[in-house]
Amino acid sequence: MKPVRTVIMGAAGRDFHNFNVVYRDNSRYDVVAFTATQIPNIDDRKYPASLAGRLYPKGIPILAEADLEQIIREHKVQEVVFAYSDVPYNYVLDRASIVNAAGADFKLLGAESTMLKSRKPVIAVCAVRTGSGKSQTTRRIAQILREHGLKVAAIRHPMPYGNLERQRVQRYGAISDLKKHLCTIEEIEEYEPHIVSGTIIYSGVDYGDILAQAQEEADVILWDGGNNDTPFYKTDLHIVVADPLRVGNELTYYPGETNLRMADVVIINKVDTADITSINKLRANIRGVNKTAVIIEGASPITVDHPERITGKRVLVVEDGPTLTHGEMKFGAGIVAAGKFSAAELVDPRPYTVGTISQTFKKYPNIGVLLPAMGYGDKQVKDLETTINRTPCDTVIIGTPIDLNRLITIRKPTVRVSYELQEIGKPDLMDVLKPFLKKKR
Repeated sequence: MKPVRTVIMGAAGRDFHNFNVVYRDNSRYDVVAFTATQIPNIDDRKYPASLAGRLYPKGIPILAEADLEQIIREHKVQEVVFAYSDVPYNYVLDRASIVNAAGADFKLLGAESTMLKSRKPVIAVCAVRTGSGKSQTTRRIAQILREHGLKVAAIRHPMPYGNLERQRVQRYGAISDLKKHLCTIEEIEEYEPHIVSGTIIYSGVDYGDILAQAQEEADVILWDGGNNDTPFYKTDLHIVVADPLRVGNELTYYPGETNLRMADVVIINKVDTADITSINKLRANIRGVNKTAVIIEGASPITVDHPERITGKRVLVVEDGPTLTHGEMKFGAGIVAAGKFSAAELVDPRPYTVGTISQTFKKYPNIGVLLPAMGYGDKQVKDLETTINRTPCDTVIIGTPIDLNRLITIRKPTVRVSYELQEIGKPDLMDVLKPFLKKKR
């Protein structure tokens, strides 16, 4: 039989992992292209031959998803694999309709079939939506494990937006590694808090090679998920974070509901900012699809370094980029801080945006009176800096997990907002982690 001519739709992450696990060196398939979306400037590249394997000596082109129908017809594609996350169900089926109308089959690979097996125990932290609170949950788990004498290696969901060959396996043990690996702002937001707290973190492209290296220096592998994607490794404990500020999304976004159904533990986060009706509705939705998961309630209380710079001031709020864009959140920690410390006004940055930041607001028009900390490449980082400095305000509230002052020059007073997970009542994370701690003892 001739190999099935295949396209893999992605966003520089799950798509490459699915290829590596299922399609690489598999003669039943001929992957003619990847398509790319969600993240700027990740198309018009190649998945290199050194990663693609013996069947692809010239590598595999990465094309724009906007051209998908044309790609299917020109290359006589028979099967299209959808391989990215945090999209509503109608979006997935809209893509399926495009694929089917062009003459190809539409395919979703299951979580189990794309999970690699680790020699060390794996705790996975995933979510039902981007911005639910995975990062602070992962940090809290790593802290508990380290305090009990366990060596932890966190493996982060991929964000390979640069040279894919050089990004095959990336290890971060010091702040200097962020510059060494030419990290984007999105990557730094995820990696820096781990490094500062003393956790080694891995990321990259080939998650088989990454696991092989991480296992050599860790007692426990901590999977730090991205978006609302499912884990890349078979898990011993699967923790999923749910968000009562977007109640209902846990049942209508792909593959967040898959995570919810698979979860051993569900954390209802942000109970300090959500209303009781939403919390109870979320709890009912969880129990509707998962009868057995342990449910933990948590909060993400904020702290700020200079509250006096907020009170009575006109403030520009800069929030985590992905949470505002495809995460569709209307506010983050920066807005909470502005309200808590009585800012006089939230300054709208939209009249002052430039370049790629203006393009971001056109693509995501519902962001509102906030500035997403976009930084996919040097030009976008510069556009972010220019936009901040053009916006007439008294103070810039930095609601991202990192200090933007280290990356750009902000010519205004700044305030940093921090937040960590705090479990409320019982059960808590210590309760669900006891089996791992007992094994160590």
